[in-house]
Amino acid sequence: MFEQEREELVLTLRKRGIKSEKVLNAFLKVERHNFVPEIMWFNAYKDVALPIGQGQTISQPYTVAYMTEALDPKPGQKILEIGTGSGFQAALLSEMGARVFTIERQFDLYNQTLKLFDKLGYKIAARCSDGTIGWSEFAPYDGIIVTAGGPTIPENLKKQLAIGGKLVIPVGDKNSQTMNILTKISESQFAVKESPYFAFVPLIGKEGWKEK
Repeated sequence: MFEQEREELVLTLRKRGIKSEKVLNAFLKVERHNFVPEIMWFNAYKDVALPIGQGQTISQPYTVAYMTEALDPKPGQKILEIGTGSGFQAALLSEMGARVFTIERQFDLYNQTLKLFDKLGYKIAARCSDGTIGWSEFAPYDGIIVTAGGPTIPENLKKQLAIGGKLVIPVGDKNSQTMNILTKISESQFAVKESPYFAFVPLIGKEGWKEK
C-alpha cells in the first residue's frame, strides 16, 4: 500500500539534499500513513507536517530526514527521543537498527502510540513524562533527538549524552527555531553546528516552555 507514494517522497528528499542511503531506505520501509489519522492518509506521503491530535503534529518528512541524517544513528546505538508524537521518528530509528528510548508528555498520545508500536512489531522503550528531564536510568545515550522547539538546550539532556554522542534539537522562540547539532567532546565541551529556519511545536517542561 502506497509503495509508489513512498518512492516519490524519497525522490523529493533526495532532491532537497538528503544524501544518507540509510535514512532514505528507512523512509521506504516505514509506512507514514500508519502514523497519521486515517482521514489524512491521502496526504501522508506529501512533504508536509500533519496534525495528529492533542495539539501535536507529525513533522514534515524533510525535517525528520534532516534531523535523522544529522544524528547519524548506527545499529545497536542507544538513542533517546524527546517527543514521541505518533511514533514515526522512533520507528525510523528502530528500522535503522538503533535501540530506541522515547518520551511523550501527552498521556492519550503516549497510550495510542504504545498500541501502534505493539501492532507494528516495533520493540521501542517508551514512557510518559517530562522529556526535558530526559531518562537518566538508561543514560548515557549515543544520540538524543528532540522533536519539539525549546527556548534553550536542557542541561539534563546534555548530561545524559555519551562522549562523542550527538544531540539534535531545535532552539528558538515559539514561532521559529534554529536546528542545533551538538557533538559532546567532554563533560563540559560541545561542538555546535546550527541550521536556521525550522518550526516545531513548543517543547514543554521543566527545562522547556512552561505550560499555560
